[in-house]
Amino acid sequence: MTVVPSQTPAPDTDGDTDGAASVPAARAVTPAGAGPGPAPAPASTSRKFLARAALVTAALSIAGSLLGLVRDQSLARLFGAGSDTDAFLVAWTVPEIAATLLIEDGLAIALIPAFSMALARRARGEPGDPVRALVAATLPRLCLAFAATAALVAAAAPFLVQVLAPGLPDPGLAVDCTRLTAISLLAFGIAGYCSAALRAHRRFAAPGAIYVAYNTGIIAAMFLLGRTWGVRAAAVGVAVGGCLMVLVQLPSLWRQLASRTPAVERTAGDAQERPVRLALIAAVLLFALCRQSQVLVERFLASSLPSGAISHLNYAQKVAQIPMTLSLMVCTVTFPVVARALADGDTERARDRVERDLVLSSCVVLTGMGAVIACAPQMIELLFQRGAFTAGDTGATSAVMRVYALGLLGQTLVGTLVRSYFSAGRPSWYPLAVMGAGITATSVLGAVAVRPWGVAGIAAANAFGITVTAVLLLTGLRASRRGSPYGVSLRVRPVLAELSRPVLAAVVATAVGSFAASRFASPVAGLAAGALSVTGVFAALCLALGVQGSASAVRSVRTVTRRLTHGRSH
Repeated sequence: MTVVPSQTPAPDTDGDTDGAASVPAARAVTPAGAGPGPAPAPASTSRKFLARAALVTAALSIAGSLLGLVRDQSLARLFGAGSDTDAFLVAWTVPEIAATLLIEDGLAIALIPAFSMALARRARGEPGDPVRALVAATLPRLCLAFAATAALVAAAAPFLVQVLAPGLPDPGLAVDCTRLTAISLLAFGIAGYCSAALRAHRRFAAPGAIYVAYNTGIIAAMFLLGRTWGVRAAAVGVAVGGCLMVLVQLPSLWRQLASRTPAVERTAGDAQERPVRLALIAAVLLFALCRQSQVLVERFLASSLPSGAISHLNYAQKVAQIPMTLSLMVCTVTFPVVARALADGDTERARDRVERDLVLSSCVVLTGMGAVIACAPQMIELLFQRGAFTAGDTGATSAVMRVYALGLLGQTLVGTLVRSYFSAGRPSWYPLAVMGAGITATSVLGAVAVRPWGVAGIAAANAFGITVTAVLLLTGLRASRRGSPYGVSLRVRPVLAELSRPVLAAVVATAVGSFAASRFASPVAGLAAGALSVTGVFAALCLALGVQGSASAVRSVRTVTRRLTHGRSH
């Protein structure tokens, strides 16, 4: 590929800290025959930035996840796990898919490389302001598309409910909730755009706070309107929470755009460049939509089971997915770094970063997976068993959660790997094809397993299908492929060898944690014993087996802690 050295961007002068200092520019690569490029940023500086950014993102992710648990607890306490809750969850399917498409795995994957390229062009001193030009060329059109989609979903609500859950006892309630939640589609689109732009600018605090705002809106609406509106109050909360997602990010994004030097007149050649390819957005959004169709398959199959099956599956997923959410925060922080490295032509740095991310994110999710499997009954009892949520619901939900947790490593690997296919800002249809293969496997296996094993069979099909997708995505990035258009190619065999070590450690840690949790009758004591045993055994085995990054992760935490303590002392 053509390598173009870039200048180091000038530091921000607007005083916006927004959760982190400016990240060092990606290491530039100088073509043969050219003069020496700018001095590379010290590796220690980059590591410290990533550690601080990861700490901010982790803190906000944990806060959002905890509020998500409070939201689910409130839903269970107020409305239980019956037909009304099933109706809301069917309606919530559309916003859940939209959140992935527009905030998590969709627009972010397409727009962060585009903003990174615009920032690199600005750093090279190109005429005009490429960042503002990108916003002007994309945001108005996308807003129109988001608004049209929201209106279409509201109008087609009866048809959507019939397709999503044909066996639902009360489709009218689900239709009402679907129309209320449709408002969130416009808000999610704008929130996802703001989040992608801020992360490309190395600002992580405001994007990290969006789920805190979102869940706050849902919780408040349920308690304020629940007595009079019933479960429809939760649907109102989804719409309110989506609007809060936008509001929490607008001040930070405005500072990033308004503080820049006014753009100079664009040249004719610059005006002809299209900053974002339609094919790229289509490829990313279709992949995310195909991935979220797992939820559609699950709820379609569960709608034929006795009342409450959809609710049990939902509560199990919400708790089990917390480790996956925390593991992907690594990619949230480093994806802009990978995209900027590729914009600067440094493919080696991008590859090394992705390979480290795979191991680190896997370690995080495997620790959580072990705790979920070992302590599932204790977790569900403590979180949900009150009000309308009975002991029978606890047993059914915890059994499903243990099966669902088997696919968490695959979920994390898919979330990490798919970013590599689009980091260079080029469209690729391979991820969509392999995700389709995974969905096909999930659908076929789920249809076969749902009758003998019920919701547990659906969860097992989910775990198998996403694991198939993860394996195919990993092999598609193997370094032996010449002329790869993705920008990042991986050394698959060393990566698999490295991943086998934390997997082995997780198996042993889960067994020890299960034994420790079963020794106590109290759910609090059992959860504490099981979770501590899993974490301690897993960490010790990772250090003993020499898992990549285990020792450096400990040093990074110590470094960040010392810096924060030093900052407070002043």
